[in-house]
Amino acid sequence: MELTFSNAQRAEVLTQALPYIKRYTGKIVVVKYGGNAMINEQLKQQVMEDIVLLWLIGVKVVLVHGGGPEINELMDKLGKKPEFVNGLRVTDKETVDIVQMVLAGKVNKTLVNLLEAKGGKAMGISGIDGRLIRAEMKDPALGYVGKITHVHIKPVLDLLERGYIPVISTIGCDREGNTYNINGDTAAAFVAGALAAERLIMMTDIAGILRDKDDPSTLINEVTIDEAAHLYDEGIISGGMIPKVDCCIEAIHRGVKNVTIMDGRVPHSILMELLTDEGAGTMVTRGKDE
Repeated sequence: MELTFSNAQRAEVLTQALPYIKRYTGKIVVVKYGGNAMINEQLKQQVMEDIVLLWLIGVKVVLVHGGGPEINELMDKLGKKPEFVNGLRVTDKETVDIVQMVLAGKVNKTLVNLLEAKGGKAMGISGIDGRLIRAEMKDPALGYVGKITHVHIKPVLDLLERGYIPVISTIGCDREGNTYNINGDTAAAFVAGALAAERLIMMTDIAGILRDKDDPSTLINEVTIDEAAHLYDEGIISGGMIPKVDCCIEAIHRGVKNVTIMDGRVPHSILMELLTDEGAGTMVTRGKDE
């Protein structure tokens, strides 16, 4: 059943959002986008609408994206089987070429095109452009998987200054011109830190940090860095959530005010987080005295 709203109800919603609009206008918000929200076409459209709406009200949005499923799809077509070690893609020379082709090509330009179609003004770049993400080999056993050594953020600042929504694909390079596959969450944390962003939003496929991983009602709405350390010890932050929370903490140490892990499968979750009292997901903060 489709919900209908009167003009008065719509006006009330906008009025309630006003304090949040004032808070974020002119501020930088980095969105890490990937996973199921990227696969589902309807959700992808809604995420792009959210980003364009934020841009239209004056928020400086930077979109950092992955594209693992699309990489796997092309590798499958080429008869190359993906291999992972501790959640990281083993990346030989052929695979890094595929990663570059998919991320900097198909996925990046598709997102730019969608943002433009929704009324935004977007520009796609990769971590190679302007030497944005400098990297080195993380572990020879993983091949061309990169460890970030430096972020040269000026190309992104230039795009923001000119009114663009920067759309960044997560590949990097070294001084010799080698290309590296960079973990999307890590890249988002480093980019957001270099921008001293007001917020970093990490879109994933679960509601956030759950006290009981099988019960969405046990969502922890907010956690400090110190509290997160206890949640690691208790085993509440475990499995695939560990690297995500690690990236949240990395971002905060690098100057981001706070980071939210949220379920990208929930329609308009970005707007819920930034423009409503209720919010969405788990917010990670520096501490109670911030």
